[in-house]
Amino acid sequence: MKKTAMFTMGTRGDIQPYIYLSGELIRSGYDVTLGSHPCWRNLVERSGIRFEPIGPDIDIEKEAAIIRGKNSNPAFSMLRMMNFVFKIIQNSTKEIFEACRGKNLIIVSHSQMGATEAEALGIPTVNVTLQKEMIAEKLKPQTLFNKLIGGIIGKQVAKPYNKIRKVYGLKPVKSSDEIISRRLNLIPISRHVLERSKYWEEHHVLTGYWYEEEEAYTPDEKLAVFLAGGEKPVLLSLGAMSFEAESEKEKLDMFVNAFRKAGCRAVIQGFQKTLEDYELPEIMISCGSIPHSYLFRQCLFVIHHCGFGTSAATMIYGIPSVPVPHVLDQMGFAMQLYDINVATKPLKSKDLSEDSIYEAISDMIRTYNEKKRNAESISAKIKEEGGVKEAVRLIEKAMEA
Repeated sequence: MKKTAMFTMGTRGDIQPYIYLSGELIRSGYDVTLGSHPCWRNLVERSGIRFEPIGPDIDIEKEAAIIRGKNSNPAFSMLRMMNFVFKIIQNSTKEIFEACRGKNLIIVSHSQMGATEAEALGIPTVNVTLQKEMIAEKLKPQTLFNKLIGGIIGKQVAKPYNKIRKVYGLKPVKSSDEIISRRLNLIPISRHVLERSKYWEEHHVLTGYWYEEEEAYTPDEKLAVFLAGGEKPVLLSLGAMSFEAESEKEKLDMFVNAFRKAGCRAVIQGFQKTLEDYELPEIMISCGSIPHSYLFRQCLFVIHHCGFGTSAATMIYGIPSVPVPHVLDQMGFAMQLYDINVATKPLKSKDLSEDSIYEAISDMIRTYNEKKRNAESISAKIKEEGGVKEAVRLIEKAMEA
């Protein structure tokens, strides 16, 4: 039995790719442990995966909402969230170390959890990277100035990792790139969405997106009746970005009024605190957590925050997007969708208004047929890639080398 562990921190979008990878590894004969915030235990165990709680028992989506609320600047918001999560990772290193013991392979997530502990234990690693900006273009000719700037940035990024390395008596690194596995770095994005950089080293591989073919789901009667009762609705799904630290009636009003003005039926995910005392028009309905594989297929297009998982789902299930990125990495995923013409121009979250939302909806309606064709074409190509199966094939090949 090939004993494997992987660890990840963050919102549901940060853990979902590893659930898909864990499931495929288990089907291929691996014994897999997935570690994350205690609040994700049920999500992981429902998928038939052994769960290892790591760090304090907090509601990470609530914490993310509080951090987001303190910063309107996407870059600062992302940095605060990264610092918050990394403190948990640093304080949890002993738990991670113990969970790594006796394993044959550690799959290191985008947060680099488990990399140092695996090195200290002499366990081989394979990496996963979700954002292309985190991959060093080592083969690119460098000017003296670029080397100097890169060195300064590299040292700053490496600082938190060196704190963990010091615990185990390991030499400090000059950049986080030194931590990434030289065997294999998996990038779970389709080559039909992202062009591979010619300056990446060979072990950085685009596998295609990871997802379940079809998650079993039956909607409740209220949602089923709504979906059957008229034209396909628009879906508002801002993920953890719609988890409220406090009521956000003004923000929800913007979307509801824009939908009404555009004459759109709509399904609204999130905003649960606001919706407790909010009466939606008859042409709109709220819903909780529903698999993308079901809900996306029922809707005309989706207005979303462009987290990694939601952006991937729009491509997998062939649905156009109106992007509303809130933090820096989401802006990158939003531009990926815009550049391949399956999305409108991204809306800046700090400049949201009823008019800007209405204009984006109007733009989508005007260009819908073209964007829908593009999304469906890419969806078909993604399904041919078989991303999660390809990832497991590459892992097995790397471990045999």
